[in-house]
Amino acid sequence: MTSNQNNAHDNALDSALRNKLSTTTEKGMGRAQAILLAARGVLAAQGYAGLTMRRVAQQAGMSLSNVQHYYGSKEQLLEALLLYTMDEFQAKMDRIAVAMAGRPQVERFLSTIDMFLDEITEPVTHAIFFEIWALASRHPFASDLMGKMMGRERKAVHGLIQGLNPAIPDDAYMERAVLIVAQVEGLMLFRLDRHARPAQFESVRASVHKVLLTLATVP
Repeated sequence: MTSNQNNAHDNALDSALRNKLSTTTEKGMGRAQAILLAARGVLAAQGYAGLTMRRVAQQAGMSLSNVQHYYGSKEQLLEALLLYTMDEFQAKMDRIAVAMAGRPQVERFLSTIDMFLDEITEPVTHAIFFEIWALASRHPFASDLMGKMMGRERKAVHGLIQGLNPAIPDDAYMERAVLIVAQVEGLMLFRLDRHARPAQFESVRASVHKVLLTLATVP
């Protein structure tokens, strides 16, 4: 893992543990992250109904009491997991912004779109996002967090496309950012698999680039 990736993991974990005591040790942070990663795998494979504290403890190779020390209930664990997942996603957007600094604006936009496509076609992330969407209809925190995630994405996309064509007013760019996020998120329904069907994935990606560039640049 690179230094940048370590920093991203640490930042995401810090946010997910923001309600914990400030005296949490480095060892404790490592255990908390292991629990979150185990919960992520269980949620992706078993869904919310299968996400039990005991199952997460088994997956993490810890005792149930150890898991409960960090997360007192399934709801607290879910909250931390969702925060962690969204912060990791934000960290990837931030890394692209840093890596692409000085590059043409359109390249930065398309690189971010490619990251979105890679994320939604990664099996575990795909399953997690589907589960979060389902939870959002009945779990207040999931609904609130999904709204915040979509807000982050819209803001990020707006910053990437704003000014690509000076003839397009800023309020129109915000509307287009909403449409771009909706188009990308909607692709999850097609269950694209860039590993099993690479030709199909590349064809769809080329089409997505064309459509989204039109949205971002054509008055």
